[in-house]
Amino acid sequence: MLTLTTIVVGSMVGAGVFSLPQRFAENTGVAGALIAWTIAGGGMLMLALVFQSLANRKPHLDAGVFAYAKAGFGEYMGFFSAFGYWASACVGNVFYWVFIMSTLGAVFPELGSGDTVLAIVVSSAGLWAFFFLVRRGVKEAAVLNRVVTVAKVVPIVVFVLLALFAFKLDVFTANWAGGENTGSLFGQVRGTMLVTVFVFLGVEGASVYSRHARRRTDVGRATVLGFLSVFAIFASVTIVSYGVLPMSAIAKLHQPSMAGVLEAAVGPWGSVFIGVGLIAAVLGAYLAWTLMAAEVLFVAAKANDMPQFLRRSNAADVPVPALLMTAIMGQAILIFSYFSKDALNFALDLTSALVLVPFLLAAAYGLKVALTRDTYLEQPRGWTRELIIALLATIYTAFLLYSAGLKFVLVAFLIYAPGTVFFVMARREQGRKLFSGRELVILTVSLLGALVGIVALAVGWIVL
Repeated sequence: MLTLTTIVVGSMVGAGVFSLPQRFAENTGVAGALIAWTIAGGGMLMLALVFQSLANRKPHLDAGVFAYAKAGFGEYMGFFSAFGYWASACVGNVFYWVFIMSTLGAVFPELGSGDTVLAIVVSSAGLWAFFFLVRRGVKEAAVLNRVVTVAKVVPIVVFVLLALFAFKLDVFTANWAGGENTGSLFGQVRGTMLVTVFVFLGVEGASVYSRHARRRTDVGRATVLGFLSVFAIFASVTIVSYGVLPMSAIAKLHQPSMAGVLEAAVGPWGSVFIGVGLIAAVLGAYLAWTLMAAEVLFVAAKANDMPQFLRRSNAADVPVPALLMTAIMGQAILIFSYFSKDALNFALDLTSALVLVPFLLAAAYGLKVALTRDTYLEQPRGWTRELIIALLATIYTAFLLYSAGLKFVLVAFLIYAPGTVFFVMARREQGRKLFSGRELVILTVSLLGALVGIVALAVGWIVL
């Protein structure tokens, strides 16, 4: 179970946590942040408990997010879940590279905010270096992941402790209600939801790797333990920052904003300290997400929902074609980020928006299992509790889609719709009918959403 817990923690504690002070301060005050973390923490805990319940009640479903969507709502929705989760991981990996280049940009101006030509070249070199590292073997990469997980958690804990020593109650109180431009309390909370989704990505990590678990109970325990461990860290980083600087000053900080907050608390060395921690966080999170992205494609191919070439693996048990597709997708998005107005925040928000459909389908499947009492005849205990948990998780993930806004939903369609090519390839390889009637309806909706997204980009309704 320790390995699975490390995967969850390693996946969740990524570079995103280092951006929390600025992202929260530009949207909300202390009150809104507390409410947002309460909603996000409670909602994600419900989702984590759904994964725990499904791991115990559906032990034969050993691909987590993807398998639950397929079992509950059919092959095409299962494919969408797998493809969306994979695409989310790829965009998230681009965020990590842009973020670290932005951090180094404070020392090397040529790197800018992580979206200059030099930054993209350096990031591309790192992307392919990781490809060849992981290609050598999952076991070696997992050992490195455990070491880096510890290395990146320590600076975050130190940040919280040092910020507490520099905490000023009058500054914290002045930040309570938010600034003049933060709007209503509901608007403040909604504006931070995508940020919380991004930093909680990885809560499903143990489910993705469930085929490697010795005992199915380990999957659920690792999910909940990993979530609770990092939730305390995320909330603490955000709240203590409000006691160090006025929120208007935090909102203007260069990313990683944790560096600016710590510099204000202890001096210039604090910024350097956080920069080093960020590098460790990027290395660990990028490694963990590269592994998970390849795993999703590999397992989906094994289940005949992706083309056959993605189910191949080498002697070291590494799904090399899936890993290569992940690297190619990351490279394409990295190049595309050069043309974005704000590559860092756009990549963060798009990563969150893409993963919402897989999360919603997993939560809805948990609700379906409870409503139909599937497996509850054999395991009757806990029905009422698990029904309530699944209902709350479904409501929460649906609220996240609403919070994402139309812009990111349409951009997500632009990625989801072309991915159907892989589904068609898989069906043709099996000599099956390409789409059922129900699947044609889903395809039509996704294509229309993508078409609207293209028009919105063309006329300027959506700015990347």
